[in-house]
Amino acid sequence: MQAPDDFNPQPGLAEELEPGLRRILAPNPSPMTYRGTNTYLLGTGGLAVIDPGPESDAHLAAILAAVQPGQQITHIIVTHSHLDHSPLARGLSQATGAPVYAFGGPQAGRSAVMSRLAKEGLAGGGEGIDRQFAPDITVDDAEVISGDGWDLEVIHTPGHLGNHIALAWNDACFTADHVMGWASSLVSPPDGDLTDFMASSRRLRQRSWRVFHAGHGAPIHNPQERLDWLIAHRESRETAILAALAQAPATARSLAEQIYTGTPPALLKAAERNVFAHLVDLTGRGMAEPQGALSASSVFEFSKG
Repeated sequence: MQAPDDFNPQPGLAEELEPGLRRILAPNPSPMTYRGTNTYLLGTGGLAVIDPGPESDAHLAAILAAVQPGQQITHIIVTHSHLDHSPLARGLSQATGAPVYAFGGPQAGRSAVMSRLAKEGLAGGGEGIDRQFAPDITVDDAEVISGDGWDLEVIHTPGHLGNHIALAWNDACFTADHVMGWASSLVSPPDGDLTDFMASSRRLRQRSWRVFHAGHGAPIHNPQERLDWLIAHRESRETAILAALAQAPATARSLAEQIYTGTPPALLKAAERNVFAHLVDLTGRGMAEPQGALSASSVFEFSKG
């Protein structure tokens, strides 16, 4: 899906999205982050900062400058430990004294198959992992983080990353990198797991939402429709992969070249990772089979289960 051209906020400027919620764009635009990472300030007295963002003196100064008279930052909440979301949590915590909340460190929530692939040497891709990240307070699925006039329900949404969480704020949801309006989420093994991603998507779809505030890009005002698109998009990729495998065995790389025909060369490696994520999922479901041990370079063949 093409990114909307009208989303181009000024980095460092705190913009009110709705009463009690402001957004500050971090100065880290890229093909993976779009205009940059969205940092959210929730509350009117005691504030929660959701996803402080990348290591950036300018962004740290912008967050601190957005704290108005009578306000203080009481909670720092990290949705997942990619380098564009979590590193600034350390400096912000030091500057404010607020503790850092998250589901866990970089390997928390990782599935068994992805743990094995990582142990065998498969490196992550995409945004990069904040390997030093460690929250002060670990939160669990369905736990409620309460502050000054606000409550956030933790929804563990592994898929993009094992420790990824969404945060329900009444009928709004901070979906981080799981659901975005400008692009589909990257799922890059061993950090990303498509089986988990689809389960998380369907779990979010079971609830009625008014708006999604994503980790990158504009608010999503058609949440159910966007989730339907995201699920259908992945299912269409699966169909294309199975159709190709039915013709001949193939690697993730060759399948990406066949299927992602309009993808710029710079993003083809990410596409290959997405295809490999599908192949791991299909292997787990008995619909594809690697020739030999499962790895990113395996040749896969169609399986009737």
